[in-house]
Amino acid sequence: MQKKNSKISIIFILPDLNSGGAERIVTTIANHLPREKFEPKILLLRKEGAYLEILKDDVEIIDIKTPRIRNSIQKILKEIRKRKPDIVFSGYGEVNAFLSLFIKLFPKIKFIARETNVVSKHVTRKEIQFFYRFYNNFHKIICQSDDMMNDLVANFSINKEKLLKINNPVDFEFIEKKLLDAEKPENFHENFKNVVAIGNLSARKGFDNLLKVFSYLKNEKILLHILGDGRDKELLHQMKSELELEKVIFHGLQKNPYQYLKFSDLFVLSSRYEGFPNVLLEAGACGTYALANSCPGGIDEIIQPNLNGEICNIENHEVFAQKILEVLTNSHHSDEIKKSIKSRFSKEIILQKYEDLFLSILNNPTVKHN
Repeated sequence: MQKKNSKISIIFILPDLNSGGAERIVTTIANHLPREKFEPKILLLRKEGAYLEILKDDVEIIDIKTPRIRNSIQKILKEIRKRKPDIVFSGYGEVNAFLSLFIKLFPKIKFIARETNVVSKHVTRKEIQFFYRFYNNFHKIICQSDDMMNDLVANFSINKEKLLKINNPVDFEFIEKKLLDAEKPENFHENFKNVVAIGNLSARKGFDNLLKVFSYLKNEKILLHILGDGRDKELLHQMKSELELEKVIFHGLQKNPYQYLKFSDLFVLSSRYEGFPNVLLEAGACGTYALANSCPGGIDEIIQPNLNGEICNIENHEVFAQKILEVLTNSHHSDEIKKSIKSRFSKEIILQKYEDLFLSILNNPTVKHN
């Protein structure tokens, strides 16, 4: 139990602070926890990433200078032993898996894992799956969606009492600042409809399917803008060339993707699976209607049909293409889209849930390891 009149020390663990969903969430939590109650620190395997620029100065960074996750556990355990935090919050799936094996070495510390994906879809390596046998050692496991919770119970035998659903937050204040002086991107043409997709250029994000969808829209006045970088970059550029998709533009990584979202006519999420897609929330926060693939990862918890978006199966490329045309002919109310997201996923609502969790896990003497 936490001592009176002392701050709760939390160490958040991540590989780095590059521009990903887990990194964004941990940065938001660490920045906004009330300092009269909490003392947040972030342990990074390597001190790099865009979110270092927005992390508050009073959040200590512990840099263990280790490039590979599998080589990091010894150093992570050393820092935990040395610093003796009240809570260790591991925010990245593979780190969570390795760390679960060693939790019982620290009986006075509470360990929380935040899962980042529907695990059975994301973790395919058997040597990593092995560690999920020890996942019940965590005191709490945060899932972002019902899909994620159900998957852990059904496929990894996780104790339901260990699981807690907390959706991802949207930092409206941060996004609004980014949009203050935002102008329409120069590649957005007035006499075209502009569709935006954002994500890592990898198989998981399904951009190959999206390009096939746009092969049915060649004769339409629609531009597809894809923001992001990743291992499938060359493959996707080759697909664009082979399919003769002159109206598809790859923009690479963008420091301010919000201007693309704000001025777009439609946001498309083409993923094969998700955890709880921040970019879908952020599209709504920019007032942009969304069309999302029907995939695991909380999509149906975010989309309110005909209010902030719609769901369709992207594997049927022609049907999805027709759905894009249909959505683009309808009018959508930007303010209502924003309200839909803000009323359920605002930073204030979600951060309160994290604060309540941190306080309750320390004040509940019945929480023990299995």
